[in-house]
Parts: sequence; structure tokens; C-alpha cells
Amino acid sequence: MEIRGPVLLPARREDIELRTVDELTLVGELALPADRDPVATLVTLHPLPTAGGFMDSHILRKAAGRLPALADLAVLRFNTRGTTSSRGTSEGAFDGGANECFDVAAAMDFVRERGLPRPWLVGWSFGTELALKYGRDHDIEGVILLSPPLHRATADEVAAWAGDERRMVVLVPEFDDYLRPDEARERFASVPDATLIAVEGGKHLWVGETQTRRVLTEIVAAVAPDALPLPTEWDGDVAG
Repeated sequence: MEIRGPVLLPARREDIELRTVDELTLVGELALPADRDPVATLVTLHPLPTAGGFMDSHILRKAAGRLPALADLAVLRFNTRGTTSSRGTSEGAFDGGANECFDVAAAMDFVRERGLPRPWLVGWSFGTELALKYGRDHDIEGVILLSPPLHRATADEVAAWAGDERRMVVLVPEFDDYLRPDEARERFASVPDATLIAVEGGKHLWVGETQTRRVLTEIVAAVAPDALPLPTEWDGDVAG
């Protein structure tokens, strides 16, 4: 069977709740490899909730649906404050990226409490702003930024990553709505060790199986390169 669309490969999937220091409950899901321990952990940060972003935004949902089986990765998804998905609604209200610092911290507390290995922050659009603004405060191996708009993360917050030993991988679509490769190179020039990947033909929403596979491949290349190349076919049970 070809691996594409909403297919769910085998994994241990658990509905979870995160508790923030300002006493909100956030809803989410943890997906683990079905029959082994994970080699690393993706803590995903979804696109802008006021523009339809949530934990089920398709790249994040497909990462959780595929990567536990294909790359032995744990994938943590959750709704930031005030965000709704089929999993439910997280308490609180959208705060433009300010009090969402507590949401990121709650996710990282969960990772630490569960003993999940080698956490990476994977932000998409608005989620990249949270990763840039708050990722340095946490014990992570690196950040992967998908379609960063750089609307809320300031130049100083970007530059603060310069010299940080944790990796930064930036995927910039050729036809992004907000930040295209040439401008991205200028605005990330303050972080000379960042790996900036211009994705030919890509758009902000990474629509289509070709773009999905490219994004998931670049994530795995950063976090668990021994799992490459990712299979495109699956011979076994699926959940959907």
C-alpha cells in the first residue's frame, strides 16, 4: 500500500493533557513507536489558530501518523491555549504568542516527566515564532522551522540563536506567502550555523503528497538520519 494522505501507520497513541503554570489544561496526543522505544521526540507547534491552525494541521498530523513507524520517533501534538481540534479545546484564549510561552513550557515539562528522549521543537508558521522566541529556554537538541513568517519573532530573538550549539533547520518554500528564500537568507544571516533549505515549488501550506514527503524527509534527516530513505509503501496493518 502506498503511504499517502491520512494513512495512520501502527503506533501507540495516547490522548494527553498538559498543565500550564497559569493553570490551564491543554489537550493533545502522544504517538510512540508501536513496539520499541523512540530514538528522539518531536514536539510540534502548530500554525496560527486564528487562521485555522491546530494540532491536526496536515503536516503535523501526518508526522504523527507516519514517523513513529517509519523513523522510531515520538510525536507530541497539542492545541495551544484557546485552540480547538477533534481532540477538544484547550483552555484559555489565544494571546498572540505571548502567554503561549507557558504552553511550550508545559509541553517540555511533559517530555521531561515522561523521560522522552532527544526532544526537538518542530514549528510550522506561527509555531516557528514560538520555537524561536522560547526554544532557547528549554532542554532541546534543536529547532526545525517550517515556513517561518518572522512576524512575531524579532531580529534580536533570531540573532540570540547565534553560537547556540543546538541545531536550527529552516525550510523555506520557494513560493511562500510571507517569507521567501532570498529574504529568509538575509533575515537568518545573524545565525550563521543555521541550515536554510529552499524548497523548490513549495508553498506556505505544503499542500500535496510531494511536499509532505519532502518536509517529513527533512525532519527525519535532521533528527534520525539513519531512518532515511523513508519508505513510500507499507506492507502491514494501518489504522486509516
